[in-house]
Amino acid sequence: MARILIVDDDAAFRGSLAETVGDLGHEVLEAGSTAAGLTLLAAHAVDAAIVDLRMPDEDGLVFLQRAPAIAAIPCIMLTAYASGDNTIEAIRLGAFDHLTKPVPRAALVETLERALRQSTAGTADTSGTQDASGGERNALVGDSEAMRQVFKQIGRAATSDATVLILGETGTGKELVARALHRNGLRAARPFVAINCAAIPAELIESELFGHVKGAFSGATAPRLGRFQEAHGGTLFLDEIGDMALPTQAKILRVLQERELTPVGGQQAVKVDVRVIAATHRDLPQEISAGRFREDLWYRLQVLPIKVPALRERPGDILAIAEHFLRQQGGDAPKRISPAAARRLLQHTWPGNVRELRNTMERAAVMSHGACIEAEDIALADRNVADSAGELSIDWDGELAVAVAQVERVMLQRALAAANGNRAEAARRLGISRQQLYRKLGETGNG
Repeated sequence: MARILIVDDDAAFRGSLAETVGDLGHEVLEAGSTAAGLTLLAAHAVDAAIVDLRMPDEDGLVFLQRAPAIAAIPCIMLTAYASGDNTIEAIRLGAFDHLTKPVPRAALVETLERALRQSTAGTADTSGTQDASGGERNALVGDSEAMRQVFKQIGRAATSDATVLILGETGTGKELVARALHRNGLRAARPFVAINCAAIPAELIESELFGHVKGAFSGATAPRLGRFQEAHGGTLFLDEIGDMALPTQAKILRVLQERELTPVGGQQAVKVDVRVIAATHRDLPQEISAGRFREDLWYRLQVLPIKVPALRERPGDILAIAEHFLRQQGGDAPKRISPAAARRLLQHTWPGNVRELRNTMERAAVMSHGACIEAEDIALADRNVADSAGELSIDWDGELAVAVAQVERVMLQRALAAANGNRAEAARRLGISRQQLYRKLGETGNG
């Protein structure tokens, strides 16, 4: 039998929770406020705590901050108003888990059992309590279970300096995850520097990353700091690292191992203190098998992997995200989404993920009349294009060149639709260069 402390200002809910925990054979201590809960914690040996996040006066986060000074116990946070921010903050401050009210009995039992199995030594970490506020504080939106797991991972990883590898399709919000990790971490007051490895030509990427000395190459008329040095003391975000050339991968690996770099054309190594967060939409094990990505770099990057789900995998978040973008557009008087428009949004498969949804809502906000967005204001990619792969009529006994041309035409259309017409992005999705894309568009009549 364990002793469980329940802290919640709602007496009826607290009593119901106490009854459930008591039925499991545990002893229960009840408190109606954070102050009362901390007093009980100081007076009694407690094995775990279940604490409400929102309470008058001092909230559950205050309990998380002060409890470790009294006793190191696993704390399960509860809230009726779950968001990415309060989930991240609770986990960052040491919460064992973060559950949403009303809490299903099975979920409570399973979580409490896990908490009691956990060693009570060092369960909370109150270091890194910097304010996590900022202009992008609400940038990560979603209440689906898939996103709540992402928020929890961010909270656990934020105060570590370990390298993080963020995986997910293009447009899922990988950079927002990286910024949340930085904003909630120990380096929040230091620089966050982002670089898109796929957007910089291979011959310039090393200078961008490591800097160069004067005279290192034609046009290098003055020395320049690289992104690693710009991020010194803070965080460097290497977006689309799966598109990085192999020679540069080898140098990145050395920096991660030695925490020092040599500028292009230089002889003197420079020490750097950065936390590295990388992201890619590519399947890196597949890239390793194809000889396009270093296996040793992959092992070095995926210390803490975080997978961001595609929008189609969390349809329950679509309307919340759409409304979030409308609030960004409309300020104090955002436009509403009509039921018909909502159905249209929910029926779409969103191959371009959150980025496609953002562009769609921005267009709808500009083009719609009045205070409500209707279905006809939602301009989406042609469904016939999105579904055309299933409508191919190929003569399997015919000429190979004809069949290949049909497949290429459909894949080009789908990639362009998913990238909202952005040809550089479409080329990346297809794994070809922009020049190859332009040539194929001309050959298939899509240019």
